[in-house]
Amino acid sequence: MANSVTTKSDSIRNRAAWISALASLTIFGLKVGAYKITGSTAVLSDALESIVNVIASLVALFVIRFASQPADHEHPYGHGKAESFSSAFEGGMIFFAAIMIIGEAVKALINHEPTQKLEMGLLIVGGAALVNLALGLYLKKVGTNHKSEALRASGAHVLSDVFTTVGVMVGLGLVMITGYQWLDPVVAILVGLQLAYSGYKIVRESLGILMDEQDEQVLENLAVALQKNRVPGVIDIHHLRTIRSGRFHHVDAHLVVPEYWDVSHVHEVTHSFENRVVADYDFDGELAFHLDPCKKSYCSACVVENCPIRLHPFKEGRPFTVKSLTDGPRPTNQGAYDNSGSSQTN
Repeated sequence: MANSVTTKSDSIRNRAAWISALASLTIFGLKVGAYKITGSTAVLSDALESIVNVIASLVALFVIRFASQPADHEHPYGHGKAESFSSAFEGGMIFFAAIMIIGEAVKALINHEPTQKLEMGLLIVGGAALVNLALGLYLKKVGTNHKSEALRASGAHVLSDVFTTVGVMVGLGLVMITGYQWLDPVVAILVGLQLAYSGYKIVRESLGILMDEQDEQVLENLAVALQKNRVPGVIDIHHLRTIRSGRFHHVDAHLVVPEYWDVSHVHEVTHSFENRVVADYDFDGELAFHLDPCKKSYCSACVVENCPIRLHPFKEGRPFTVKSLTDGPRPTNQGAYDNSGSSQTN
């Protein structure tokens, strides 16, 4: 059953999605109005990008509600990856909008389409930029604080939309000052190229999450939590892997424990260790350990006192780092480990 903190977080995320949808519709309307007044291709490019914001925000309304559902029989790791699908969809839409913008700008450049009433257009798109700035900062803050990939992607896109609008305003200002009409479609082409790159980055990051690509920042955070809660008997952890499903992470790894401990004691120590690590981790999650016996190969790094099978005195512990956690086992005494964690000593 979801606890009160998770329920409150879901409520905040849903509210942010609704605010995003309503604000995106308003901003889109302002930019379309500015295009009707000015006939500017650069303003049209800005409006086309806002269509992406509208569609993405409407998709996010459904996705965030779906992703907040708890794990079930069909989805044992939860529904969080739906947010990554949403982010990838948004990135694809951005890239598609970029192609449309560049196409329209090239046609305007060839046909020498004129602009008009640029002062009014500047005021309207400037107001839209301020609204977008506030919305983007809000979405990024909520997405970061409440671990929502969809909201973070939307926030990043909205903020990039602000820079796009500023670029459009600079272009309109140059047209007003110089009278060179060709600057308007050139600015639109530059906007399209910037959007294409932005869309590519969003799709690349989202696909990485969907394919369970390791994230160094996430692993660093996990390494800190594991080291902080380490207790005697947690001799080593290796072959660590993570599956990210929205704000829920599944972590599996090999855990080396004293070989003479009985099953009951191992269960008690590891269960307590898992709970403390998850409490200190930045995400909701679970740990699943494959247990490896020490086979006397970790004596010089093991702090367990009164060990009845110790062959070597303790020298120094092996701190948990991203490299040590994700690599294979490394015994500290003479001997060699194979990939399964079994020991061979001379």
